[in-house]
Amino acid sequence: MFEKLAALLDRYNEISERLMQPDTVNNNTLYRELMKEYNQLSPLIEMYKKYLSAQKSMADAEELMRGETDPDLKEMAQEEYLDSKKIIADCTEQLKIMLLPKDPNDSRNVIIEIRAGAGGEEAALFANSLFRMYTMYSESKRWKIEILNANRTELGGVKEVSFSVEGEGAYSRFKYESGVHRVQRVPETESQGRIQTSTATVAVLPEAESVELNIDEKELKIDVFRASGAGGQHINKTESAVRITHLPTGMVVECQDERSQQKNKDRAMKVLCSRLLELKQAEQDKAIAGERRSQIGTGDRSERIRTYNFPEGRVSDHRIGLTLYKLDSILNGSLDEVIDALATADQAAKLAKQEGTV
Repeated sequence: MFEKLAALLDRYNEISERLMQPDTVNNNTLYRELMKEYNQLSPLIEMYKKYLSAQKSMADAEELMRGETDPDLKEMAQEEYLDSKKIIADCTEQLKIMLLPKDPNDSRNVIIEIRAGAGGEEAALFANSLFRMYTMYSESKRWKIEILNANRTELGGVKEVSFSVEGEGAYSRFKYESGVHRVQRVPETESQGRIQTSTATVAVLPEAESVELNIDEKELKIDVFRASGAGGQHINKTESAVRITHLPTGMVVECQDERSQQKNKDRAMKVLCSRLLELKQAEQDKAIAGERRSQIGTGDRSERIRTYNFPEGRVSDHRIGLTLYKLDSILNGSLDEVIDALATADQAAKLAKQEGTV
């Protein structure tokens, strides 16, 4: 580990020097690439320098303890030694975590798809609550949201909705949300006050870049039709809605939120590409013997991951045994406490696996 850190420190110093050279400054592309690498390395190098400084302080204190006869100075040296030793231990643990392999998708934008599951209209209302929760969370991060497609119900729910979130690190936060979300509450339509359990599924897809997938136009079947909405609202007189079928996989994507056929086609292609990228990555994961993604990290969309219990004001994440009595604030977008706990558990699992293979 420390050989790798020493090599990264050399690389960091090399980049620092190159960023000050006129040839680099005048080359915008090169400057951006080096600056990005410099910023990525900076937190790791700062931690490593803190480790090296503490190591030097501990060595100096140890030498002073051996040669000093003054009791007070010897005691001060011993305190310095113990403090430095603790810093070294803390830094070592942090460095192990920081050196864990990064998810290559973490810096990407995301496409999120929410679908009402079991529970009829109540499930659709819950799906809309999840959509609102993710929207408010994104707004708190100043991330840009764009609705790609929505199939709404007359009572204000959504049968399904897909939207993109654009912002640095969006996937690194939202990737823990994939799976089945369950709600337990008394529906407004329930006259006898009985608690109903309903579900909604969430899929979080890293947004695909066009260079990653080569889709042959001959493999696509594109249909256009008139858009429709709840209660007959927003019905277009022109055929602006678009349905794209990817023939090799049978994957179907529809988009009808825009009045322009071209915009709907562009949005449908965006979703299709991200779904195909997810499929491609899943196939690659299966092909690597003994390797699989962490269940915490990806969340199988058929797995029940979280329960929102209204009578108790409780949110429970079943993957890590986390229970918070903060239902209202979480549904209003305060998701950081939940996501931080999932990220920490994910790191711990990966660290244990890495140490187990050493």
